[in-house]
Amino acid sequence: MISCFRLVAALFCVWLTITATPAFAGDTLAAAKAAGSLSWGADQEGGAPYIFPSEADQETLIGFEVELADALTKQMGLKIAFQQSQWDALPSMLQARKVDFIMNGYEFMTDRAEAMETSIPYYVYALQLEVRKDGPIQDWEQLKTAKPDGEKWRFGVLGGSAAEEYLTEFGGAIEVASYDGVTDAMREVETGKLDATLQDTPIASFYAKDFPNLRFVGEAVAPGYYVVYARKGDRELIDAFNTAFVALYRSGELERIYKNYGMWNADQAELAAIIDSGKFYGLAAALTEAPVAEVASADDPSAAPPEATAAAVAPPPPVAEKSKLENAADYARLLGTASLMTVFLSLVSFPLAIAIGLSVAIGRLYGPGWIKLPLTAYVEFLRGTPLMLQLYFIFYFLPELGIIIPAIPTAIIGLAINYSAYESEIYRAGLQAIPGGQMEAALSLGMSRPQALQRIIVPQAFRIVIPPVVNDFIAMFKDTSVCSVVTIVELTKQFSVLSRNNVSDLVVLMGFTGLFYLLMSYPMSLVARKIEASLGNEVRT
Repeated sequence: MISCFRLVAALFCVWLTITATPAFAGDTLAAAKAAGSLSWGADQEGGAPYIFPSEADQETLIGFEVELADALTKQMGLKIAFQQSQWDALPSMLQARKVDFIMNGYEFMTDRAEAMETSIPYYVYALQLEVRKDGPIQDWEQLKTAKPDGEKWRFGVLGGSAAEEYLTEFGGAIEVASYDGVTDAMREVETGKLDATLQDTPIASFYAKDFPNLRFVGEAVAPGYYVVYARKGDRELIDAFNTAFVALYRSGELERIYKNYGMWNADQAELAAIIDSGKFYGLAAALTEAPVAEVASADDPSAAPPEATAAAVAPPPPVAEKSKLENAADYARLLGTASLMTVFLSLVSFPLAIAIGLSVAIGRLYGPGWIKLPLTAYVEFLRGTPLMLQLYFIFYFLPELGIIIPAIPTAIIGLAINYSAYESEIYRAGLQAIPGGQMEAALSLGMSRPQALQRIIVPQAFRIVIPPVVNDFIAMFKDTSVCSVVTIVELTKQFSVLSRNNVSDLVVLMGFTGLFYLLMSYPMSLVARKIEASLGNEVRT
């Protein structure tokens, strides 16, 4: 059994050596041209109108940023490679060199501009206050004082967004709750758990049809800009984006894309001023001196913004309505595929966790004195820190040291190391349950200590620990959901993406997700019972 674990560990080390790559410190644009593609970081969980699954085909991503990213990279003579990530982790993805640029409704903020390179704006947005239709809020003035019952007004917003920053600065009698997805906050307002939400105007307009019990309050406030971010020092890449933006605007392609998603409005006239000025018009003073690369002069006739292009704008193609049964089949297929990733991560990680945990337990009980304290510290540290933090360390911090480990190896390493601490305690208890005379008898027969452990002690301990080990394995199926922080789309993440883009089918999606988890874990319980029964019969005979 120990030899099998060693083989699994050795094969994993070989795989990790092949997949782990050193950090590339060269120019991003030059590297992209050599590879023929740019890596774009965004979060489809954030939903429409930015990037979301098509109703016609849930595996196809659509959205105005999908079309925009494709158009921009075509202007550069490159292809686009989408990389899924959590929205608030996108700057970390960029810093860790997991993506080349981020574009996902990321608002211009001074602190972000200081940490990353910033393009000219590609969209002008504002913030729209939304409440329940029967709610008491009529204007912003009400929010400066507490509710009649003395409680604060409860707001839900996307964590790390401009809306969250605006409400923090607004003050008043407001309590802000951060959410991972925009539709979560809107749903909580509709059900009465929250009093209001503050959303970017594209989001508020697009989802108005899905949340008929919400209404807008007043005019949109705090206009701002969506920009592309790249790593500090990647000016050539940003200049290439700026040049591409200008070309798309002047050709009318940018307007066409925005009109396809109902996003072209009067606010976008400011884009012309930004482009014609040749500078970062209206942004932070530190950025106003950065010229747009290779932008034609405003005196050039070709530089004029497009005139009345509405007639040339083709409406979005109609989407064929699907029956409830067809939608359910699509959901089952997508969630079933995602569950395979959950199974894969568990099946590869858990044997490694057992091998490491058993080695740690043996070292603590039978190893030399000098090794016991470090192994004890290893166990306590891993049990005392969350799995998410450990995954963040491997995926986002190690690249700072020049070590880039891809997402799947990161997830496997993180799960294996985290669970090894718990496995070591289980095996330590099992080993301590074997009478000390067993080891003494084995040694008196001429066995070495390692031979006695492998042939006498560990096999007996293994029988004792089967129930808790199986419980840990079942728990790992569910803990793989944490791996979404390192961009892996497993079962829970796929459910989250689908539920936030198919609000009306939430119950169906929850049912399928729960069923798949049950199908993964229940057979393991049956196998464990059978093994226990078999070993019990063996002992009696």
